[in-house]
Amino acid sequence: MEDSLDLLRPLMASHDPHLDALIVPSEDYHQSEYVSTRDKRREFVSGFTGSAGLALVTSSEARLWTDGRYFLQATQQLSDRWKLMRIGEDPALEIWISENLPADATIAVDPWCVSVDTAQRWERAFEKKQQRLIQLSRNLVDEVWKSRPPPEINPVIVQPLEFAGCSVAEKLKNLRDKLFQEEARGIIITALDEVAWLYNVRGNDVSYCPVVHAFAIVTSESAFFYVDMKKISAEVESHLRENGIEVRDYGAVNSDVLLLASNELNSTIKGTQTKQLNDEKCGAMEIDLNKTGDGQAGRKDHDLIWVDPASCCYALYSKLNSSQVLLQQSPLALAKALKNPVEIDGLRKAHIRDGAAVVQFLVWLDKQMQEIYGASGYFLDREGGIHGKKHSKTTKLSEVSVSDKLESFRASKERFKGLSFPTISSVGPNAAVIHYQPESSTCSELDPDSIYLFDSGAQYQDGTTDITRTVHFGKPSAHEKACYTAVLKGHIALDTARFPNGTNGHALDILARVPLWNMGLDYRHGTGHGIGSYLNVHEGPHLISFRPHARNVALQASMTVTDEPGYYEDGNFGIRLENVLVVKDAGTEFNFGDKGYLSFEHITWAPYQKKLLNLSLLAPNEIEWLNSYHSECRDFLAPFLDDAEMEWLKEATEPIAVN
Repeated sequence: MEDSLDLLRPLMASHDPHLDALIVPSEDYHQSEYVSTRDKRREFVSGFTGSAGLALVTSSEARLWTDGRYFLQATQQLSDRWKLMRIGEDPALEIWISENLPADATIAVDPWCVSVDTAQRWERAFEKKQQRLIQLSRNLVDEVWKSRPPPEINPVIVQPLEFAGCSVAEKLKNLRDKLFQEEARGIIITALDEVAWLYNVRGNDVSYCPVVHAFAIVTSESAFFYVDMKKISAEVESHLRENGIEVRDYGAVNSDVLLLASNELNSTIKGTQTKQLNDEKCGAMEIDLNKTGDGQAGRKDHDLIWVDPASCCYALYSKLNSSQVLLQQSPLALAKALKNPVEIDGLRKAHIRDGAAVVQFLVWLDKQMQEIYGASGYFLDREGGIHGKKHSKTTKLSEVSVSDKLESFRASKERFKGLSFPTISSVGPNAAVIHYQPESSTCSELDPDSIYLFDSGAQYQDGTTDITRTVHFGKPSAHEKACYTAVLKGHIALDTARFPNGTNGHALDILARVPLWNMGLDYRHGTGHGIGSYLNVHEGPHLISFRPHARNVALQASMTVTDEPGYYEDGNFGIRLENVLVVKDAGTEFNFGDKGYLSFEHITWAPYQKKLLNLSLLAPNEIEWLNSYHSECRDFLAPFLDDAEMEWLKEATEPIAVN
């Protein structure tokens, strides 16, 4: 089989102009983190399957940049024709190019697959040596990818108000208010989850993410939905039309952005919804003018077009006059992150059902490990009675088979729609691969003498879940216990934090790391990310991380965020513990600075394995937290468990004595 590098390089050499380098991003036309199978161009070129990475192909070199979550995985997956570039340790792509490629070099990228801010950052770096970023008119990877999967036609569905909690009319009104405040007459929306959230629709175009491949344009007078028409049923079209939204073909966004730029984009829908919103907007403009007492002085041009530089592709931005563009984070990012009461209620309920599925899985797995492998089990801290021997020569458990079993427990729950990401089901050394994905042909068999880590989640129509637990069914070592306890201490420290309004996730990240730092240990990933309401499992704009961009957005009440510190020892084991939290008012006794103070509410329910704890390393308040959490687990999950499962949970959550 011919290597993709050998197919790409002749196309680069024959291109006019000649290409010195080709950049192949991970992203699709919407800058998505997770992409459909046909959009996995970087994976096709490099063989690296992680969700984050950037490939660079020159006439003589091939390099792949990825972050700390994937260093070990990339080392295992890249052939010897590729060199791994570790983000944060090695020079960034644009710096490497500016330093290593000749002056006047031409570097190409598909402008649909790169964001505005990334492309502009590259261009600034390339200017130093008069290097040029070329926007390809055709994607060279697509030309050599002969077995590229065809587009899937999956229907768009309406997310009912009983789960969305806010009508499309209200969301459009709020968005148009934002446009008016920023003197913009329109916005191009490219992030798939923002389009889905704004129009209260969902889809199945990207595995694990209930989104549809679509763009949206909203102006002060109209709204458009760009999608493959074959995905639109009469019901969906009616839902959109009732809200003044015109459906147009996916490819029409290309020409419509040009019309938007020249202020010639008009909708054929002139319904009462649109008229009502226009009347409200005109009234707002009149009020604004009257405030000044001078119509001319108060008049605003309102001629800007809002583009999110992190999510809008360079191809669409390039069709606009840069002087008329407002390059600013989409107002929908924060609006979507601030969950309404209906969404929060749905998330709480979804996490309870999900927690029941996780407990049922642990009960099943505990029994299987004892019966098949003679393991001592979830509760006993000793080697198995028939250590190293199976009860059955034909039966075994693999990382994939137990992952499938976990999915089956989730699938039995109300409103289940699928998984929210590929389950990380990992034993022993595989658990040290932070985003490990087991495959049936190569995955490991479960081992009673090794740690087992599973990071998993589900999509329910009323909420998205994400949970990680780490367990051991044999006798964990003192070192494993110490590491697990340090991770739990950091997990509790973040969960119990209280902080003033205006605090960002960069400031809080340290809380989860200090217990590990005290041992000289750490982890290479962020500590928390937002989570969607039956949407993407990773949701911004906020996060809890050591990375500088975690400073950009303060945490606010009604946001969701995960709490997931970990520790990974290459070649040995990995540990991670994860709950989903909701930010809420703290109700502190005092209110210094009149800022208001915030805290967290955990909504994930599944026990922590006491056998993996070194209790001497836990403070009394940490033991009290654990006992309280376990008591709530019993209360919340009892209605969903049978008698045997409940007995197991009672033992797993039995209080620890506080000395």
